[in-house]
Amino acid sequence: MEKLRGLGHLFGTVFLYGMASFMVVPAITDVTMSALCPGKDECSLAIYLSGIQQAIVGFGTVILTPLIGNLSDEYGRKALLTIPMTASVIPLVILAYSRETKFFYAYFVLRTLAAMVGEGTINCLALAYVADNVPGTERVSAFGILSGVLSAAFVCGTLAARFISTALTFQVAAVASMVAVVYMRIFLKDSMPVADESARLILKGSETDIDQNDGDSVKKIHVFKKIPSIGDLISLLRRSKIFAQAAVVAFFNNLAEGGLQASLLYFLKARFHFDKTQFADLMLIVGVAGTLSQLIFMPLLAPVLREERLLSIGLFAGFSHMFLYSIAWAPWVPYAITVFSIFAVFVSPCIRSIASKQVGPFEQGKAQGCLSGISSFANIVSPLIFSPLTALFLSEAAPFPYPGFSLMCIGLALMIGFVQSLMMKAAPPSTTKEVFGEEP
Repeated sequence: MEKLRGLGHLFGTVFLYGMASFMVVPAITDVTMSALCPGKDECSLAIYLSGIQQAIVGFGTVILTPLIGNLSDEYGRKALLTIPMTASVIPLVILAYSRETKFFYAYFVLRTLAAMVGEGTINCLALAYVADNVPGTERVSAFGILSGVLSAAFVCGTLAARFISTALTFQVAAVASMVAVVYMRIFLKDSMPVADESARLILKGSETDIDQNDGDSVKKIHVFKKIPSIGDLISLLRRSKIFAQAAVVAFFNNLAEGGLQASLLYFLKARFHFDKTQFADLMLIVGVAGTLSQLIFMPLLAPVLREERLLSIGLFAGFSHMFLYSIAWAPWVPYAITVFSIFAVFVSPCIRSIASKQVGPFEQGKAQGCLSGISSFANIVSPLIFSPLTALFLSEAAPFPYPGFSLMCIGLALMIGFVQSLMMKAAPPSTTKEVFGEEP
């Protein structure tokens, strides 16, 4: 707990940044529709444009997130956090000034560029910062608390969006994002990977880990070059079966999340005529459920069930959530099924914790960056699949009457991740135990 208290300024930074980012989510669908298709509840152009943006952002983060994560191992987390957090301010300022069509297009371009730098990077660097300061046995709880802080930011941002006007929403978000940058630069202490001499020897490959489950020697973990390559990633995937399994689960989970981002709000607007108020209400319920789950339930369940089982529970809950969304028959159904969010939020922190235990302290930024790169690749693929699928089944040209078909396909992606998670064994003792001086 002492180590967790030392992460207070990181949590404060993430909270302020997250609140600014999430505050605009309920409003951006209406702003986009108003700029591109005024007066309509269904707009294929808006769906395709959002999908194109998502794919471009995913392509950029595939390249930049591993690179920035890797550089943070060399130059520190704080220095690299400054770049994406500063870039995120500019698009918000544009819509805070005006939401006319020409300003929307300016926002669209700059938001795309800023997200290429920051969408996966900030989370990656925050996770690496936590890994720098928390030993392996407590890491899943710390990652869960970090996710809980993001969920709390989601709740506060959504609550603000629920009760203030669209124009004021973007103004408040722009100010909050500026405050986040200033707060981070003033209060957050820089973090560099630290380890004792034994850990350095381990990372140089003079020792090998022993898997307690089968007694076989595990090959030493590859030490990355400063600029990661595809070969680096392939090497890590080949040397650590558990990391490879976590990467597969991360891919399908982010494929589903990207599909949800591309599809859900447009589905709800076309199917039940939801607007900013209903979007905010729904997101608020999801956010409160996720916050309570990650801050209260996950720290209690993680020591008992371990990350692997919590991961499986979260993925199955996510599948159930999407299946019921796809067959929603009344406007109250999306509200009722948010109960599944209590368990679905387990997925991301569990994947990150499992992956972090497979590398040493000098490779946390690299490993988290590579995992984020895999997730970003899923975000490239996802809109290419789900944006056309959503547009097709919400249009009059649908091959059969099933408006939620794209959401059902999202659920199938989560089911594939669930099946893979069932094959994962408990992670073997990693170098982090020796680094932090824990007893074996």
